[in-house]
Amino acid sequence: MSTFADLSAAAYCPRKLYYRRREEEFEIPETVRAKRRLAFRYQELSDPDSDLSGEPIAVTPTQYRANLGCLRERDAWGLLAEPDRTQVLLEGKDARGIAQKVDDDPPAVSVVSAGEPPETGVWTPQSVRAVAAAKALAWELGESVDRAYVEYPTHGLVRTVELTTRKKARYREALARAESIDGPPSRIDNDAKCDACEYRPTCGTKTRSLRSLL
Repeated sequence: MSTFADLSAAAYCPRKLYYRRREEEFEIPETVRAKRRLAFRYQELSDPDSDLSGEPIAVTPTQYRANLGCLRERDAWGLLAEPDRTQVLLEGKDARGIAQKVDDDPPAVSVVSAGEPPETGVWTPQSVRAVAAAKALAWELGESVDRAYVEYPTHGLVRTVELTTRKKARYREALARAESIDGPPSRIDNDAKCDACEYRPTCGTKTRSLRSLL
């Protein structure tokens, strides 16, 4: 059974998933762990007297507290600040994985990203991960879950992922990709993705410089 991380990687680049599966153990860097831990400290970090100078935040302390203040006004604040369950292993029909925050009644789920958010919405790999978590929670509880959340704790931002027909189609596409990999997938032609990929040195995908394009 594929994991949420498998589906996220498959949505980013099937070749990345292939190389990740070849590793005996994938280790999450401590810098990433530190950024993710911010998501479990919103109450503390929003305190005006807290010192944010040593925290791994990506915006100014003033902006960070303002963003957390906006989160407090959202209906999802209970899930974000005081979830029923944390670091939950969800077993779905098609995929399994860790959801960082889960509420059971009403059912709600959130996954945490240590990266940068896009201007609007969420990146496709994170959307796929959120849909996978929502579908797994729905399978576990036996009731529908219509949305999920993706947190960007270094910015104090949270984005909603509605389980639309389009979002679920992307999830199914990533699932099919993940399940079909039994050898190196075709190389992609996307310099931006390759530049950011930790497997670039061993992947063999050739990226094009500006000089070569000219």
